[in-house]
Amino acid sequence: MIFLELVLQNFGPYSGKQVINLNPKIDEENSHPIILLGGMNGGGKTTLMDAIRLALYGPRAQCSTRGNLSYSDFLNQCVNNKIDPIADTRIELLFEHIENDKPIKYRVVRSWTKNPKDGKDTLGILGDSDTWPDALVNIWDEYIENLLPLGISNLFLFDGEQVKELAEQETPPPVVVDAIRGLLGLELADRLAVDLDILVNRKLKEVGNSKDLANLEEIETRLTQQQEDYQTTEEKVEILKNQVEELEQKQQEAFDKFISEGGKIAAERNQLELQQHTKTAEIEQVRQSMCELAADVLPLALIPNLLNQAQAQGEKEFRHQQVQISKDLLIERDRRLLTWLNQVETSPIQIEKIQSFLIQDVDSLYAKTIQTEAPWLLADDETLSQLDNLIYHLQNSKLSAKEKLAILKNKEEEIHTLERQVQTAAAPEDYTKLRQALEAAQNQVVEAKANHETIRRRLAELETIIAKSKRELSDYTVENIKHKNSEHIITSAAKVQNTLKIFREKLTLRKLNKLEEEVKNCFLYLLHKSDLVHRITIDTKTFSLLLYDLNGKPVPKHRLSAGEKQLLAIAFLWGLAKVSGHRLPVAIDTPLGRLDSSHRSNLVERYFPSASHQVILLSTDTEIGKKEVETLRENEAIAREYLLKYDSSTRQTTVVENQYFW
Repeated sequence: MIFLELVLQNFGPYSGKQVINLNPKIDEENSHPIILLGGMNGGGKTTLMDAIRLALYGPRAQCSTRGNLSYSDFLNQCVNNKIDPIADTRIELLFEHIENDKPIKYRVVRSWTKNPKDGKDTLGILGDSDTWPDALVNIWDEYIENLLPLGISNLFLFDGEQVKELAEQETPPPVVVDAIRGLLGLELADRLAVDLDILVNRKLKEVGNSKDLANLEEIETRLTQQQEDYQTTEEKVEILKNQVEELEQKQQEAFDKFISEGGKIAAERNQLELQQHTKTAEIEQVRQSMCELAADVLPLALIPNLLNQAQAQGEKEFRHQQVQISKDLLIERDRRLLTWLNQVETSPIQIEKIQSFLIQDVDSLYAKTIQTEAPWLLADDETLSQLDNLIYHLQNSKLSAKEKLAILKNKEEEIHTLERQVQTAAAPEDYTKLRQALEAAQNQVVEAKANHETIRRRLAELETIIAKSKRELSDYTVENIKHKNSEHIITSAAKVQNTLKIFREKLTLRKLNKLEEEVKNCFLYLLHKSDLVHRITIDTKTFSLLLYDLNGKPVPKHRLSAGEKQLLAIAFLWGLAKVSGHRLPVAIDTPLGRLDSSHRSNLVERYFPSASHQVILLSTDTEIGKKEVETLRENEAIAREYLLKYDSSTRQTTVVENQYFW
């Protein structure tokens, strides 16, 4: 994890928007670990540290100036006192870390105004694509715990006061103890022990408030009896079902016999006889209609050729008569024409030629119509018309006669069928026997079906009763299991607590051994004095440091100088950070208080460049002075330098880039 940029807007003494580049990279290939920020006391160094904590953890942040303030009051306290109350106060922290083997950047943004609504700030997470992933905002507390857990954050974000307190006290202060516990995983074991106590108390209440449980043996006995009744009833249902099928078969046989032996026909005898009389009457009507046809024109159907011949002869004579009339009209017209020609003094020769032409023309026109035989029918127009009507009426009568013959044939066949059915009808006494046998079979089927339905309903009732008993048994079993589980949890809790105690002790010893070795190596590396301490141990309960010399004798802490105590405290924090396994930035506020020149030199040359891949130093001019900063510059340990200029008249701080006290 690397902090890339910190943006402050109207936060504390920082008025307006001020951007601090924290990226340790000089270029694409080179990077220096230290980001150096210089400022006088009260100039805003601690405010920068608080801004980082606040951006990451929000209401959970352990800021130096918060004390017992509520989060809302603390946010109000952080608002710059020179700005408009409605103006935004804003913190942005841009950082990069590796996620799924790829570098990814997130910009954490917190903003609020004076007297913020609901006493909260507004959190936003800006990703690589400048989008606001709402899902990440909702789970930010869990997400940051995976990157930089709050419990161990004091190992990486600490100040000189914390080092001073750790150096002077025989046992570490609470913030360091919390970090150690989080590092060793003891918080989980302690929380589990507390959860076990809560669980035991809850189970005790459940057992104390539980009612008397139902008698399991009585429920099981009742259920067994119900299941036996169900099985017996199910067998009865099957027997009755077979009985119904057999009786239905007998009923079908009786019905078939009733039909085959004329029982049904006998029952319908009167209806058959009535139908027979009706058909006979219908046949008589058809025959009467045929008699009427025979009394009309139908007999002429016997001489169709004579009728056709007379019709043809009449039409022929009629046509000849019409031709003769037209010929006479033409001859009369020609005569008038010749008379007119004589009157107009036409020459006789021309008149003769015209007369000859007219005679030849008339003869040629009527040559084909010359009658070869003399007319003999001599029928007039009315007679010929009556003859045509007669022939047309005769055709209709013939069709009607054919239809009535077909109807007559069908009716006669229906009468023959009815006669055969009547003939096959059983005798009255036989019919009575067949009917009684059929009715008896039907009654037996009805009775058997009623019995089957009654038993089937009883089977359904038993099924419902059994299901209810099973639910009672299941409820009893679940309740009994809960009861026994509660008792088991209560009786087993003490064993689990003892196991947790042993686990906690073994876990503490195993991890403290590694921590002891790491703290010793860091202390000797910083002290540059290998004969003072040979071994360091850490108390498993108080986490206090115990030092031993080469002979195995204790080295009282009061024998150490003030500088050595501070180096021991820094070594302790450095060792904890290494053992944590987290590759995180280190931020140190007021790092060199009360150190003499030799110890200060050791810290500058050995600790700061090696504490982490990114080290943010917040120093006054008396801590990292001209000599120390020149040493860091010569060793190419500094990536960026800033000066926090504080104006006491306005009580405002301005961040000046690429500048330090010297």
